[in-house]
Amino acid sequence: MDLMGKVVIVTGASSGIGLATAKLLAKQGAKLVLVARSRDKLEKLAREIPGSIAIPTDMTKPLEIKKLVRQAKYHFRRVDVLINNAGQGYDAPIEKTNLERMQMIYNLSMVGPLVAMQEVIPLMRYQRGGAIVNVSSGTALMRLANNGAYSSIKKALAQLSLTAREELKKDNITVSVVYPYMTATDFEKNTLKNNVPLTEEKPPIPPDTAEFVAEKILEAIQTGEAEVFAHDWMKTMGRQGSALPDAP
Repeated sequence: MDLMGKVVIVTGASSGIGLATAKLLAKQGAKLVLVARSRDKLEKLAREIPGSIAIPTDMTKPLEIKKLVRQAKYHFRRVDVLINNAGQGYDAPIEKTNLERMQMIYNLSMVGPLVAMQEVIPLMRYQRGGAIVNVSSGTALMRLANNGAYSSIKKALAQLSLTAREELKKDNITVSVVYPYMTATDFEKNTLKNNVPLTEEKPPIPPDTAEFVAEKILEAIQTGEAEVFAHDWMKTMGRQGSALPDAP
């Protein structure tokens, strides 16, 4: 898809991958609907990106998500691309997983994207096409200790996405999954933790930049590929069950 003049909803746009994605897509000529909980950050970003609008939204609340899509349609008269990127990490051993925290992460990373998809699909079908990109996680391909709740939710998001892809291909709506690797953002700092010891151990492969992941999201939109991996070596991780490869 050529993004010139296309209307794109980006959730989690106030920081990290979402912020980098918004800036990159703006350079491609997209008209952006910037979504996050932080009103101040969003409005500042909207002033930096001409033609964009900021719609503060809590992506764990279905009514707010529905209102977001209505506002986007009212302002731009269409929605061409939805990027479900908003998320938060949760680290806990299975035995100590807090159900309320897990439910919040589930609402944010599964229910929120699902509601957003349900709202934009009829619009895209009427427009005879569109693209949806759901940002999963490399952890969905791994078996990492203390990551069972988060990684299982992100794996479920991937399965939901690929099923939707099959259902919507007749409507010329592509649904893609992006699997980032570790990313140099504030994601880890904002991750919820239960009974997980702090560690200073460095990963064998350095984290990617948010800008690098944004390029992968752009690739998913432009190519319509079902799955886009931050790195080729991630494609076999699900089958191998490994955590991380050795450093090259």
